[in-house]
Amino acid sequence: MAFTIKFKDGKYVTSESPLSGRSAMAELGMFVDDGIVAWRVNNYVRPLEWVVEDDCSAEFITTTSSEGLQIYRRSLDFLFVIACGKALDRKAILRHSIGEGHYWEFEGENVTQSDVYKLHAALSEMVRQDTPFIRKILPIDKARRIFEEQGEPEIAELFVRANLDPVETYRCGAQYGYFCGTMAPSTGVLKTFDIVPFSHGMVLQFPTLASPDGILPFRGEKALGEVFFDYARWLEVLDLNYLSNLHRHVTNGRSQELILISEAFHSQRLSRIAEEIASRPDVKVVTIAGPSASGKTTFSERLKIQLIVCGKNPVTLPMDNYFRERDEAPRDENGDCDYEILEALDLGLLKDNLTRILRGEEVVTPSYDFLLGKKKPGKVIKLGPEDILIMEGIHGLNERVLEMLPEGNRFTVFVSPLTGICIDPHNRTSTGDNRLLRRIIRDYRTRGKSAQVTLEMYPKVVDGAMRYIFPFQNRADMVFNSALPYELGVLKGYVEPILHTVNEESSVFGDALRLLNILKFVPSIHSEGIPNNSVIREFIGGSCLDV
Repeated sequence: MAFTIKFKDGKYVTSESPLSGRSAMAELGMFVDDGIVAWRVNNYVRPLEWVVEDDCSAEFITTTSSEGLQIYRRSLDFLFVIACGKALDRKAILRHSIGEGHYWEFEGENVTQSDVYKLHAALSEMVRQDTPFIRKILPIDKARRIFEEQGEPEIAELFVRANLDPVETYRCGAQYGYFCGTMAPSTGVLKTFDIVPFSHGMVLQFPTLASPDGILPFRGEKALGEVFFDYARWLEVLDLNYLSNLHRHVTNGRSQELILISEAFHSQRLSRIAEEIASRPDVKVVTIAGPSASGKTTFSERLKIQLIVCGKNPVTLPMDNYFRERDEAPRDENGDCDYEILEALDLGLLKDNLTRILRGEEVVTPSYDFLLGKKKPGKVIKLGPEDILIMEGIHGLNERVLEMLPEGNRFTVFVSPLTGICIDPHNRTSTGDNRLLRRIIRDYRTRGKSAQVTLEMYPKVVDGAMRYIFPFQNRADMVFNSALPYELGVLKGYVEPILHTVNEESSVFGDALRLLNILKFVPSIHSEGIPNNSVIREFIGGSCLDV
């Protein structure tokens, strides 16, 4: 019986026999070289070998989309793991993202320039061979045996911990891989990449939305790298490199101990930053920047307390209070108010207020009413000899803001959950996903926004961060990593029910499903033992701070 595949661009294919994505492409005169890496069938992402035999809707996924780039990256990661084994007989371990790539290490060995040359040649040769990534559905016992025999016991253990049965794996040549999602059709698709030595490891670079056909120059900041390595060493001491280790902590009844240790780590880092600021007598303004849901507000409130302990008198000034009134706000391409760009702030008023405050004048600062979209008189600020102004906002490191402050009188901090526990040696937990989960919970709890609404608007938030926040992070005097090793376990219980409300027909259903698929590997951790000044309280509620 004939069936029809209807594509979103209006094209369609009719067939009387089962049809794969590749076959449908051939019917339409399309090719993998067009950047197609998968297809979406009835709103579910499927590999191109996926076969349909009933009426359905579909669209092809290309590397010009964020979803297509995720598929490209995980496929390239798999190829990289294979290349490390073939060319160097070493096991590659993924630590975190940095710049526009993934940072990899070898266990106990430094990466040399010679290693990089050999890996680049091996990857290029495997791309030339165009070996297919073959989807294999395995029962959990067989999957566990295969990955243990491949020398990847952490991945095998996670299958059991997550009760993943059956297991969707992919095979490339003789090697199996698990990378939490759909793979590209073959290695021949992965032509664009680079490998850059960094610290004692290397960065595997891949295309981005800003540069889908090429590799951007590497932007690995040494100071940022040190934060990553410091956190990684700490996780190693705690035996928390992977989610399988977190599962063990939970099942052994050590969740509360982990919460207390993690919070103590944050307190220690906060104390160091406060002591550094207090040691500089000329500092009168601390600017704090970071992307959405990074925990800037909690950080600024806790920093205020730490500075008081150091003998200073801090005064907070949220930059959000300087938003232009709604009828004057800049608009995006859809005509909506664009609060991500710097011009959304009344820069003239901000400069006037900062100049007068630093002169020691008494200044009535504004307070922004988000409900009405208007400014009204806010707190009165007058700095004394031991007073420090703490100014927090997403543009706190922007050069046009810093120009308003004398260089010798300012101290800058970048705040973000920069890295967390990896899923396993080949799959990281994305810091972007971490912030997204935080924001979904906060938006739902404090603003009544559904997960669908937050997911729909989040790409604009990410684009704003890439344009106006991350390019300035290297200006920070210090960096604070607001990630907590236990937080995914806590966020899971709050966010899963919200994500399940996203309708299957929604354009962001795939994003919700992807997040749910990651969360199934995370053990649940109760929130009762979390201190009321924790950054996590800013999102789940119960904070004692003004957040």
